[in-house]
Amino acid sequence: MIVWINGAFGAGKTSAARELIELIPNSTLFDPEVIGGTLPHLLPPKRLDEVSDHQDLPIWRRLVIDAAAALHTEVGGTLVVPMTLLRQEYRDEIFGSLAARRIPVRHVLLDPGETILRERITGRPPLPDPPDAGPRTQQWALDHIEPYRAARAGWLDADAHRIDTSALTPYETAERLAEAVRSDAARVSDIVQTPEPTAETLAAGVLLFDEQDRVLLVDPTYKAGWEFPGGVVEPGEAPARAGVREVAEETGIQLADLPGLLVADWEPPNPPGYGGMRFLFDGGRLDSGAVRMLLPGPELRGWRFVTEQEAADLLPSVRYERLRWALRARERGAVLYLEAGVPLGG
Repeated sequence: MIVWINGAFGAGKTSAARELIELIPNSTLFDPEVIGGTLPHLLPPKRLDEVSDHQDLPIWRRLVIDAAAALHTEVGGTLVVPMTLLRQEYRDEIFGSLAARRIPVRHVLLDPGETILRERITGRPPLPDPPDAGPRTQQWALDHIEPYRAARAGWLDADAHRIDTSALTPYETAERLAEAVRSDAARVSDIVQTPEPTAETLAAGVLLFDEQDRVLLVDPTYKAGWEFPGGVVEPGEAPARAGVREVAEETGIQLADLPGLLVADWEPPNPPGYGGMRFLFDGGRLDSGAVRMLLPGPELRGWRFVTEQEAADLLPSVRYERLRWALRARERGAVLYLEAGVPLGG
């Protein structure tokens, strides 16, 4: 398993992690800061200058996932990972990808309180900023207290097992961490385990509409970004029935009839993705009041009914093109065949 130690910058995560590996048998420390340190050797300066935090670079998140999984395979046991994660979509991406590889994650939050946190940050000597270390000055840490406060008031406190470290030494903190893991107080993240594809996949999505003909988009917990309800078609399963099953699993909405096909879209491979056939079905109009009682389901972080224009700001371009042509097909009462979001034939 992985014990992910979260908290604000300056909360004492690394110190506690070093003590914790002495208390948990067969455990190894993995600090994702080493990934950040390699980025200047991998990326051009122009790309690095585009972000203020290396976590905003998709390559950082992918390398953290791959390195953690590879290290876990190599050494086994427990990985102890001290790393601040304040954006829920990054947590979903990282924990979800690890869950897809059958690596459970226990999420723990170290919370010394803001006053003590500020005293710790201002009381320590300023850290150097070598070119390959990224910004770690006192001011940079202080600037991240407000984002930490917002995350803690929102998703973070509900997602992680919190330990008040105001009066604890690093060793005492590690003892509390070890006990939380042993007692299962720090539970395994319940993020949905969605195995990463190893070949082309067949997927079915279902468009559901409200009384104003706005379409339902959902924000899954197991991957980043907005999507239509739906998912991968299982072996031997009919795509329309897969769409109905996925809608029920994700949202709790039970469709009485099989939905009609709107578009079939071949999505080309885009490494590391494999692509495959994508179907969009028309699930019809819903009672929005009843939908509000059901959503969000256990697999969803959020949901909303949107206009076509609003969808353009939420969906990746290839997915938006699929939606755009599905809406045209619905208006015409036709079925369209697409390749990479572009219609072919009549």
